[in-house]
Amino acid sequence: MFLEIIAAMVSSAKSRRPIARNTVDFDAVRRIGLALPGVEESGAYGVPVLKVHGKLLACVPRHRSAEPSSLVVRVDFDDRVALLAEAPDVYYVTDHYVEYNSVLVRLSRITPDAFRDLLGMAYRFVTRSAARSESLGTRRRVQRKLIRRGEGKSY
Repeated sequence: MFLEIIAAMVSSAKSRRPIARNTVDFDAVRRIGLALPGVEESGAYGVPVLKVHGKLLACVPRHRSAEPSSLVVRVDFDDRVALLAEAPDVYYVTDHYVEYNSVLVRLSRITPDAFRDLLGMAYRFVTRSAARSESLGTRRRVQRKLIRRGEGKSY
């Protein structure tokens, strides 16, 4: 009888313990994202957005094709293919997002460590893309100056 009471108490105590969170919510997204250099939180079209140096990093999807509790994360198309092949239960793309260099993430199915890795991948992609576009913009400005002086190629 004594052992049954102890077993019932242990079982009751276990059922009252908070469940450990192995998934990610937007508060965790915000916390992980804002820890990266240059990342800031803003809003666009009424949804929270994380940007790095003004460029979109991740956001809550607004399009109705996205599942609830999802997140749009910017990644290279090749990385997206690898993510979709590796974990189709976590990552997905709808017809609306096919043309964009991004992947949708089911936050309820990704671990904080995997999300940290994904956001790091997105961060490298966005900052690399931003550096490339700045470099291209500089080349274009120089080319325009040369054309005005009559020294550059006019297309």
